[in-house]
Amino acid sequence: MNRPLTLASSVCGAMVVALDGTVLMVAQPTLQRDLDASFTQVQWTSTGYLVAVAALLVFAGRLGDRYGHRRTFALGMLGFGAASAGVAVAPGVGWVIGLRVVQGVFGALLQPATLGMLRTTYPPEALRRPIAARTAAIGLAAAAGPVLGGALTTGFGWRSVFLLNVVPAVVFGTLALVGGKRSRAASSPVSRPAPEMAWEPRPETDRTPLDVPGALWLAVALACLVHTLVAPSGPAGALGAVATVVAGAGFVRRERRAPAPLLPPAVVGSPAVGASLALLVTVSAALNGGLFTCVYVLQDDLGLAPLRTALVGLPLAASLVAAAPVSAVLLRRAGARSTVAGATAVLATGLLVLAAAPGTAAFCAGFALVGAGFGTVMVAATHVVVRQSPEASAGVAGGLQQTAMNVGPVLGVASATVLVGAAGTRSPLIVLAVAAVAALPLCRALPGGPRPLAAGPPTGVSASLPADASTGVSASLPAGVAAAVPDPLGRPVPAGPSDARHTVRAVERGSFGPSLGDDEV
Repeated sequence: MNRPLTLASSVCGAMVVALDGTVLMVAQPTLQRDLDASFTQVQWTSTGYLVAVAALLVFAGRLGDRYGHRRTFALGMLGFGAASAGVAVAPGVGWVIGLRVVQGVFGALLQPATLGMLRTTYPPEALRRPIAARTAAIGLAAAAGPVLGGALTTGFGWRSVFLLNVVPAVVFGTLALVGGKRSRAASSPVSRPAPEMAWEPRPETDRTPLDVPGALWLAVALACLVHTLVAPSGPAGALGAVATVVAGAGFVRRERRAPAPLLPPAVVGSPAVGASLALLVTVSAALNGGLFTCVYVLQDDLGLAPLRTALVGLPLAASLVAAAPVSAVLLRRAGARSTVAGATAVLATGLLVLAAAPGTAAFCAGFALVGAGFGTVMVAATHVVVRQSPEASAGVAGGLQQTAMNVGPVLGVASATVLVGAAGTRSPLIVLAVAAVAALPLCRALPGGPRPLAAGPPTGVSASLPADASTGVSASLPAGVAAAVPDPLGRPVPAGPSDARHTVRAVERGSFGPSLGDDEV
């Protein structure tokens, strides 16, 4: 697919998934009454989806690496839309739960593909803005979801919220298939552009054997982990914890012996990727646990109505959306290490403000800080995970990022639930802020900022050499010395041995400013 269609598909896929969760949250009470369902059954309409998604995300990303992210995205979108339509006509709550599990399977296929397509379509130095656009779209969907869900449920019933996803899923799923056919035709020997004129992604195929036993072990471990976090008490919680440990140990043992492990060493062995994933789990847990806590504080302690509670929380969504484009600029100028560290500190500060907030004005300020911090960390950490991972493992990297973003919220809400009962209504906000601060040392493993450009002309090139009037390049240079082409700021940039990130098939694509090394973003 071309870049605009890839970006639009990635953004739409991320928004469909984000909307699905938020609109259902508002519709669940009506669903329970209409289907005469128990509270546990209604809870499983969400839990079944979460378990299926968490269990399959990494393997689905591996399928994208092998068979093409465009194909897995198209299959995921079309299947997600079909399952949504099925839920809308389901005759009973059992059908709803089953179809939500099916929806989770297709959601697991499309989510890693939204990042994998970006990684294989854009060159590494151009990934910041697409990832920022995707993050802003998720924030917008999260903000609009409760409003849309409430309006649709009130006007048309709970079934209408599931029809919301059908049209975009079918449209973009079909466009992914059609766009792929066109791109193959356009890449024929007759019409293919010269390497010097365009960056060409590698073909979306990989013949590395699939580690099916490893995928099964990981699926069981993640499914049991999510189930345990959702229902930690009682015999089921204890059994789930034991099963999580056993399956996790089996997965580690399998990965050490597998000739082609599910998690490539180049991905899981990267300190920057590992730190980014841990930070994503931490900040997503802090955000969702904090929101869960604040709903009870605002309604039970301050006596606000549900609608006013939602309005007080709007600054969080607004600052999250606004933080996405700012994050791309901060990444370019300061690097991931400083950007993530500063944003994590802002998020922790926001949680502390919420913990001490006496009224709605202070809550608005705290929500704004939390949204700005979370949005920035999400863009920067996701950028590190996607860029630092090899292109051949882009799907696995996307699956790991999505797994972190699914496990974190469940962990945060589960922790907040326990803390509210044990230490008071606002105690989770303080504990989650401390957890965010404790994660700051992880930022040391992230890439730093760009190196400063060395002053002066390139060694061995005379400043007084005559230049070509049309290009500004010296007309007579010593043999073996490349020309120095000024960058847009007028600084001399040697066009000799080029940075590998700025070349395709050993051909320089053009003049660049300061290069980014392997340890930079």
